[in-house]
Amino acid sequence: MPDVSASTATRSGAAETRRSAKPEPVTAVMPDVIGGNAGRAFEQMSSELDMVFKDASGQGRAVDDPAAWKICDSQPGPNQQITEYPVVFDVVEVSESCEDATSR
Repeated sequence: MPDVSASTATRSGAAETRRSAKPEPVTAVMPDVIGGNAGRAFEQMSSELDMVFKDASGQGRAVDDPAAWKICDSQPGPNQQITEYPVVFDVVEVSESCEDATSR
């Protein structure tokens, strides 16, 4: 009997390792954060959620401080099921307009 318990524990331990190495999407819905501050969205969403902030202006700028940027779009979109990672936020600097970025 002890051999069976040890074997079961080993299998479940391996499954735990696989989950943490490649997390499965959580059953969650993307909040509507369009127009909001990227820094606040980062803080409000789970710290375990894999998210990327992408410059929507087409200039390829690095988003080093999300608090200095606002969200123009997200993948998945607002109120859609999160089914894959990373969640992507298209952002522009706070002083810029999302309309200008999306028309380029």
